[in-house]
Amino acid sequence: MAFGFFKKGEKKEKAASGSTHYFELKVKETVQETKDAISIVFEQPANQPISYKSGQFLTLIIAINDKEVRRAYSLCSSPFVDADLAVTVKRVESGLVSNWLVDNVKAGDTLKIMEPMGHFTTEFEKGRKRHLVMFAGGSGITPMLSHIKSVLTQEPESIASLIYCNRDIDSIIFKDELAKWETNYQGRLHVIHILDNAPMNWQGYSGLLNPELLKKLFERIPAWGLDKTTYLMCGPEGMMKNVETLLAQHSIPAEKIFKESFVQGTIDKAKKPAAETAFSENKVREVTIRYDGNEYKIMVEPKRTILETALDQGIDLPFSCQSGLCTACRGKALSGTVKLDEEEGLSQAERNEGYVLTCVGHPMTDDVVIEIG
Repeated sequence: MAFGFFKKGEKKEKAASGSTHYFELKVKETVQETKDAISIVFEQPANQPISYKSGQFLTLIIAINDKEVRRAYSLCSSPFVDADLAVTVKRVESGLVSNWLVDNVKAGDTLKIMEPMGHFTTEFEKGRKRHLVMFAGGSGITPMLSHIKSVLTQEPESIASLIYCNRDIDSIIFKDELAKWETNYQGRLHVIHILDNAPMNWQGYSGLLNPELLKKLFERIPAWGLDKTTYLMCGPEGMMKNVETLLAQHSIPAEKIFKESFVQGTIDKAKKPAAETAFSENKVREVTIRYDGNEYKIMVEPKRTILETALDQGIDLPFSCQSGLCTACRGKALSGTVKLDEEEGLSQAERNEGYVLTCVGHPMTDDVVIEIG
């Protein structure tokens, strides 16, 4: 992909080779970013530090009400700048895990995590010269901060522009830290805040990010030409769809636009009903799963996913969002046909090669064989 960024599903390698790795990490400290958001800073394991890329996420595994639940949170730390790993968690309505973390996690606690994953990444090179234009909303700032730290320190000729949308001034996560980076790298980082509800003395932008406002923003950020500019977005789905539409109206090619989707897990929201077209008959089908050197055979009932069935039978497969977006549960169907309720997490090229997501996958034939890892 242009400039090294990967859309979800386009990077074929795992974050680490072989099966999924799990870690027990000690919480070094928690930082109150806003009244509703905290950053959780983890100590790196002393014997073997965890490697990761800017833009990846950690899956936190928590026991709540005697049930293990998982949620993915983007890393706000940079592997080039920060000695420790950090994620930022924001309180959300009916957010089972996010709210538990905000209310309960403290320094000295130990949390189980899954290895860093995700494809909202890029390679940084000293000689590269590019412009990263970032659109973030709310907690969507977390992977952007990681990218900002990395690009400013690793690519002396590159610049970054951040358009950051929030409800009000008190909800701006990393407000002071962003200002610090903007000051220290003057002329290379441009931060533009947009508030839904701006105070009387606010001198920045307010209101909706509409075509008129976007035109004004484009006049404020450096124009480097399409060949050197990449557009990134992370935030609420509504915001990102609006930004995509606005960028298209400004003739920005789709291949220059990359996004990271934040979703609540299935425990936090009503489960998405399986597509009616996915089930042509009421039939239990056998699925063979190859994972971590073992082979498992499971019988998957209609309207049950492959992941659900495997977990019920005690097979510890990797997963995170359970919504078909994070790709932590990705595997390759070596044979048979698998129907997905949600396909956004995979690129068309990956689907053509037979990759599937077990968390939203249903076997449609009796010869399905899936290899994971």
